[in-house]
Amino acid sequence: MSRDHVLYRDYTKRYPTITHGQGVYLYDDTGKRYIDACGGAVVVNVGHGRGEVAEAVAAQAKAVGYISSQRARTQIQIDLSERIAKHAPGDLSNVFFVSSGSEASESALKLARHHSLDKGRTEAYKVVSRWQSYHGNTIGAMSLGGRTGGRIRYTPLLIDFPHIVPPYCYRCPFGLTYPSCDLACARDLERTIRQTGANSITAFIAEPVIGATLGAAVPPDGYYQLVREICDKYDILFIADEVMAGMGRTGAWFSIEHWSVLPDIICFGKGISSGYTPLSGIIVSDRIVDLLIQKGGRFGHGHTHTANPVALAAGIAVLDILEREKLVERARTQGAYLMEKLQQLRERKHVGDVRGKGLMVGVEFVRDKRTKEPFPAEVHFTERVAQRGMEKGAFFLAGNGSVDGVLGDHI
Repeated sequence: MSRDHVLYRDYTKRYPTITHGQGVYLYDDTGKRYIDACGGAVVVNVGHGRGEVAEAVAAQAKAVGYISSQRARTQIQIDLSERIAKHAPGDLSNVFFVSSGSEASESALKLARHHSLDKGRTEAYKVVSRWQSYHGNTIGAMSLGGRTGGRIRYTPLLIDFPHIVPPYCYRCPFGLTYPSCDLACARDLERTIRQTGANSITAFIAEPVIGATLGAAVPPDGYYQLVREICDKYDILFIADEVMAGMGRTGAWFSIEHWSVLPDIICFGKGISSGYTPLSGIIVSDRIVDLLIQKGGRFGHGHTHTANPVALAAGIAVLDILEREKLVERARTQGAYLMEKLQQLRERKHVGDVRGKGLMVGVEFVRDKRTKEPFPAEVHFTERVAQRGMEKGAFFLAGNGSVDGVLGDHI
């Protein structure tokens, strides 16, 4: 690739120049058409080129493009909050808007600390998360994440938060088999809380369906029920990171609903605006907000583009489409069909596992199907698969590190 003035994420790649999109397709400046099989970074939930979303964004920009959330609010902020709360489980009915998934994770982290202080738990600030997880790329969010390969360069900058093993039945960290394992992966949370000191723990954060780092790995039944019991036992919050899996991707508005478990905070993003504008946020339980108000009513947090009205306009338009076209229900039925067809890939020599929920589906590649031996990292197997897909006209989201944070390949 010839040098221009863009600082690229990876100079070893050749990036096509995309000019426009329509539905599931993207087109580059040579006229080549690609199937966007992953919706970008699992973002585009309603398809490309939706005129009604563009029109809503333009109309809001014409009316008022920006206000500071420190001094004013907009009706669209009130309306979208109400719409999101309607789809959220239980008493999660208070919405705080930011721009990216990383900001959503950081907002949840800070609110958890704030809540601990409100309860008089002044020593509680640590958030437990899982290895082979992803919660964003800012320093706080990366501290929560558990992808070793992504963390290693920035380790001196990261907060030393505790991590537990992931619920990854295909490669059980304990070498056990469900259900005789007695959910050892969930019980690792209680072991870590005790080892770290329960008085220092404010929350546990997890992706209900594990996204980019484990290729849509689905925890076993009973996992989140036990996690909820442990969080309640030690008076810590349960944060569900739904930035990737939420907004209908798995066939439910929020993927944690598949287990009928109620978190205290939900992080959302990506699909709420379907990528038309940067938009994310957190949904918070009444219990947390009631105490916040009782203790003075100030959450000392925010960004320049908190509740940006143009971004919110995209959110309203996308929710209209999701509801009108019943896309959440369709993700459930179409996902079942997709999973049925993808099972045929298991016959392939280097396909180790096919997994997921709804339209959030992953395929893990192995060097040896019998032993589950991964390819060496230097082979860059997944990147080669993704590159081959682009040559044939399809975009896939390539991932690695599923085995130990470094080894392991999936899409």
